[in-house]
Amino acid sequence: MTNSDDQIIYHAYPQSPVAEKVRVAFGVKNLSWRSVEIPRLPPKPLLTTLTGGYRRTPVMQIGADIYCDSFCIIEELEQRFPSNSFYPDAEAGLAQCLSRWTDGALFELAVKIVLGSAGDALPEDFAEDRGRLYLGGDNWAENLKRANAQLPHLVAQLRVYCSWLDQVLGDNRKYLLGNDATALDAQIYHVIWFIRGRFAGGEALLSEFPNLVRWEESIESLGHGSSTTLTAEEAIEIAAATTPKTKNYVQDNDPQGLQAGMQVSVGPDVESGEQFVTGTVRYADIHRITIIRTCDQTNTEVCVHFPRTGYRIEV
Repeated sequence: MTNSDDQIIYHAYPQSPVAEKVRVAFGVKNLSWRSVEIPRLPPKPLLTTLTGGYRRTPVMQIGADIYCDSFCIIEELEQRFPSNSFYPDAEAGLAQCLSRWTDGALFELAVKIVLGSAGDALPEDFAEDRGRLYLGGDNWAENLKRANAQLPHLVAQLRVYCSWLDQVLGDNRKYLLGNDATALDAQIYHVIWFIRGRFAGGEALLSEFPNLVRWEESIESLGHGSSTTLTAEEAIEIAAATTPKTKNYVQDNDPQGLQAGMQVSVGPDVESGEQFVTGTVRYADIHRITIIRTCDQTNTEVCVHFPRTGYRIEV
């Protein structure tokens, strides 16, 4: 991929577990990509000028099409690059359903363990930002203290999941679904990677499960494809020099009555105080909502893509 209008541009930061999920996905498909490192904390003006306000990590850009949320990114990668499919056994629907657990309850459990175990050692600005995102909005401080007090219970819960995964891998299979790495591997690996790297008790916990450790090593051996760096300013210039490739289409019988050209706002379906992205509907089906908006900095159009699951559309 060498043309600026079809190269993968990946906006993330190295420590992000969700960004690691997509980096593993790049490795599964052995893709080349450009890496734009973004700040860990807002404000992120060079990112939000493209997204229209969305600040979560990661974001993928291809030309003037901007993909928010790792679920949306992985689905787009599968459509564009079907080789080394994320769903080799044609069980896409099951893997997608499971992703709502790995990205939801499982990841939230890991966040509580990591943040709760850090307690007062967390920098105040980081604790507040991540607390609001993952621990209940305005109640984040109270919930952080609760996570610290309940840490043994939380670790016991995660230990159950680790034991089940270890059991699945007990027949010496290389990956969770067999001999080929899939989206499910990336979805679960990022949680294990997070626990091992950011929880002081992670290594001891995971050492109980030799099959899981062997599987971790298999995922690590995939690598992350090949990447080269790009500045945020260069990424914005690429978006400004191209036009969105998304077609105009709205599927019939949309429950929210969406129509092409309708103005809407889209954001995470949680109470976190995050800014919603406003634009007009360019594409909508069961799985995805795409809005087109004008980038304030360049006065050019971009399409911003979100999954329907996990996101709220306000008409």
